[in-house]
Amino acid sequence: MTTHSIENSDLGEPGTDTETAAPPKHLVSSISSFVAAHGGSAKAVLQPLGRAGVRITLVGSDGILGDRVAPDLTTAQNVVKHLDNVEVAKWDRELSSVVTPRKGHFAQMAGWVAKQTKFPKARNEPIS
Repeated sequence: MTTHSIENSDLGEPGTDTETAAPPKHLVSSISSFVAAHGGSAKAVLQPLGRAGVRITLVGSDGILGDRVAPDLTTAQNVVKHLDNVEVAKWDRELSSVVTPRKGHFAQMAGWVAKQTKFPKARNEPIS
């Protein structure tokens, strides 16, 4: 089993791991499919979510976003390391400038609010 401390490393670079476990096949195949559909290469930003795991946010070479969640940082790093056409990145100006959310992404992220036609009155207005 590999142990790794998030405090002692960059999110994209594993520390002094003694062995590397095989990454989950479902994550590898899912990310491979995304990369193939969106330009053949991608950048991955690893974002810890606490107990839920680590979000692997992908930015395809065409700018489309995708994401998967790995159970822990070591697994996320192993998944990215296993894929030759995916490189670890950080959210910076260069990466943010190429992101082009697909049509309907904003509505999907807004959930039920995106379909609303009536909204409640603002609560910070003075009462008459």
